[in-house]
Amino acid sequence: MVEFSMGGEVVAHVNADSLVLGGGAPQYKRDYKEPAYYAEYKKFKTEDVKQPEDLKEVAHFLLTHPNIASKRWVYEQYDSMVGTANMSTNAPSDAGIVNIKGTNKALAMTVDCNSRYVNADPETGCAIAVSEAARNIVCSGGEPSAVTNCLNFGNPYNPESYWQFVGSVKGMTAACKKFQTPVTGGNVSFYNQSIIDGKEVPVFPTPTIGMLGILNDKSKKMSLDFKQKGDLIFLIGNVTEDIASSEYLYSYHGLKASPAPYFNLEEEYEMQAAVKGLISNRLISAAHDCADGGLFITLAEMGMPNGLGFDIVSDSEIREDAYLFGESQGRVVVTVDNTTEDEFLDYMIECGVPFTLVGHVTKGKMVVDDTHFGFINEAKEHFDNALEARLS
Repeated sequence: MVEFSMGGEVVAHVNADSLVLGGGAPQYKRDYKEPAYYAEYKKFKTEDVKQPEDLKEVAHFLLTHPNIASKRWVYEQYDSMVGTANMSTNAPSDAGIVNIKGTNKALAMTVDCNSRYVNADPETGCAIAVSEAARNIVCSGGEPSAVTNCLNFGNPYNPESYWQFVGSVKGMTAACKKFQTPVTGGNVSFYNQSIIDGKEVPVFPTPTIGMLGILNDKSKKMSLDFKQKGDLIFLIGNVTEDIASSEYLYSYHGLKASPAPYFNLEEEYEMQAAVKGLISNRLISAAHDCADGGLFITLAEMGMPNGLGFDIVSDSEIREDAYLFGESQGRVVVTVDNTTEDEFLDYMIECGVPFTLVGHVTKGKMVVDDTHFGFINEAKEHFDNALEARLS
């Protein structure tokens, strides 16, 4: 039984079974159908897109794009320190880390969702949102624990909008079960749409995932920043020739219809387990997940805090734009110093997760396949101030 009191007086006494699905709670069964235009999304092929001649121009475009550039202009107007509990202010990590004083533990928290992916494939896109949240927790040294959500969709009486909602719930279910992260609460917001030329146009489906994680040993907190020149840079996870639904494809090429990026839930889980082990055994010095903007943006974000660059070589079997800017999932960049390199290699070979040596940390140059992409301090200047420049 669930008892509700107000002012010391019991105001409700309810059988808990009537409040949950499978008990007496009402279940709505509405019609839903896949939108006809999704057939166009499925036709997309990477080889149909011509690779630009100047990839340095693409890199600058992405660094200054408002979906990728720093949001510093917004959050620095508020108290980003939150007293003395914030452990990630001066050592940035994929998740925010909150100190639990008087213990050896800390909390890791993140909010994730790429609505472009969900719009392209609701089930896969929402599973990616959960997986990226878990990836951010893991890359920070934590263990994913629980989820809350904020599910934003259009009119549920529109069968196509409701199809997006149904698919998203399925994707969230599969990923939450895999990562053992119960959904402890959340909300659903429907009717997010506008009338354009007399037609109802919903927002991109946006099932935002808030995830909480636990650092059982806060001395093993992992940051994303390059630590020193000469450290080796490894990419953990499968590398695929995929630019589907990337910011690069969507915004630079203006191609809106493509499927969600490559994603495999089992591979994602195994990759994250490998990263947990690397952090637990203190075999790496930095970890950052590949997400919006792809590998190039990941490397740039790792270099900016300490003014360090990178020198990498792309995969000869994958076209260079896909290698640098594709957003295929299940990948994390780590750095390794020469004292732990042998142990790192032994560990990775034993766990069986794919990994590749891509290059090394430099004093400040960004180099790809012997081509100079500029200096990291210049990139940081553009990255930090792009949003303010646009809003001004």
